[in-house]
Amino acid sequence: MAAIALQSIHRQPRQAPATELKPLDPDVVSAAIPAFFIGRNRAGLWVAREVNGRAGGLFLFKSSAVDFANRQSAPARCALVFPTETFELDIENLGNPLIVLVEHAGRLLTRFAAR
Repeated sequence: MAAIALQSIHRQPRQAPATELKPLDPDVVSAAIPAFFIGRNRAGLWVAREVNGRAGGLFLFKSSAVDFANRQSAPARCALVFPTETFELDIENLGNPLIVLVEHAGRLLTRFAAR
C-alpha cells in the first residue's frame, strides 16, 4: 500500500511557479558558464534549478542545493543566483528523492494544525 501511495505522490501535477524565473542577461553571465537559481519554495525547502531547466532538485539544506549545482556543472564551477522571491521546482526533482515525502508531510501537518 505504501508503494502505491508513493507512486501517486510522484504523479501529481506540478504547481505553477510562485515566481517566474527570468533568463539571465547575457552581458552578466556567459553561455559557457552554467548558472543555477538557488532559493526556497513555499514549503521552505531549498530549490536548485539550472537557468535553462536542464537540471534541478529539492533539498533540506542550502549547502546541499549549492553542492548539487556544483556537481551538475562539474568539472567547471557554476554561477549561483539567489532570487529573493520564493519559486517552485518546475522540472523533475533530481535532488533528494525523500524530500517529496517531507513536503507532503508538512502540508498534512499544516492542514491538521489549522483544524
